[in-house]
Amino acid sequence: MTKKKRPARLAKTLNKAVAKANAARPRGSAATQAPKRRSSLAPNDPKRTIRRLNTQLAQALARIEELQASADTDFLLGIPNRRGFERELHRSIAFIKRYHASGALIVLDVDRLKPINDAFGHAAGDQVLKAIVAALSQHVRSSDVIGRLGGDEFALLLWNLTETDARAKAVSLEQAVDNLTFTFDGRKVTAGVAILGPHAEPGRALEQADVAMYVRKLQRRNEP
Repeated sequence: MTKKKRPARLAKTLNKAVAKANAARPRGSAATQAPKRRSSLAPNDPKRTIRRLNTQLAQALARIEELQASADTDFLLGIPNRRGFERELHRSIAFIKRYHASGALIVLDVDRLKPINDAFGHAAGDQVLKAIVAALSQHVRSSDVIGRLGGDEFALLLWNLTETDARAKAVSLEQAVDNLTFTFDGRKVTAGVAILGPHAEPGRALEQADVAMYVRKLQRRNEP
């Protein structure tokens, strides 16, 4: 009878030992830790990837627009540089041809700006340029465009002006700049006008306005 009960006692002792060992094992061990639930969206989920790529694309396009605007703007004066103005001129002439509108192109040259830079420094020349742009802005509409073609040369794109009105506007712009006063003198602006119509060409219009500006400059030098 004693021999028959020995295996049962041994099995019972082994079960107790296993139970005790399991109780002593840390709760966070791999053997007892419950499996984690997988995320509803896997790392390579197509929708998440598309959203991420769309965000990156929007950021890249915004950066491109920012760089484009910077490339077309005069950093000192905050107006279109030659590249930006010519781009706007091409668009405007295309609009004029399509809708039979009209406009005027005025090129302005600031006389004796280089001597001011040489005598008083570039800070003085920058002061003159900023004052000129401010004066021109007060005499044009918000739909008109002022651009800087070069160091001392500006251009204005004016909408819906007859040739008579455009030439009168050029004279008023000359006077507005001539009336500017600084602690130094010698600056004077001269304007040349080209009329924009359905047959106008961007490059040709700039050449015509430029030639007219030099003719006007010779006239002003002979004025008392």
